[in-house]
Amino acid sequence: MDWLNSLAPVITPVATLVGVLGGAWMVHRQAARKNDTEEKTSESTIFASAVTTVTTGFTGLLEQSRATNAETLQRMAALEGRHLELERKVETLQEEQRQWRRWKAAAVGYIHELRDRLAKLSTGPLPASPREIAEDLGDNESEPPSNRAT
Repeated sequence: MDWLNSLAPVITPVATLVGVLGGAWMVHRQAARKNDTEEKTSESTIFASAVTTVTTGFTGLLEQSRATNAETLQRMAALEGRHLELERKVETLQEEQRQWRRWKAAAVGYIHELRDRLAKLSTGPLPASPREIAEDLGDNESEPPSNRAT
């Protein structure tokens, strides 16, 4: 055992050095773990806030899109209503136009029939057609009135 006592001055500083280094390593390890934990917590917090920001942004965009779609649908409904109303008006005007054309064709036929009868009964020239209806009756203004009856 004397030999152990004689090595004590050498072993003591080595054991102390190992203890100090072990303690320093453990402190370092604990600080590194704490830093890693804080870093991960910080990253998690940043990620969570980023996800919240993105979610809020997309929610806003979705609400905006829904509002725009609702407004567009409302405008489309109004335009379709106006379109149907205009279609009804056009159909009414077309029917009136067809009625006027039928009336005009009947009136022109009636006028021709009256002129033919008048030409058969009268020996003189037929009176000239008014300018407003001469074209509809097929009269040429360049012809003399005596030739129009035939």
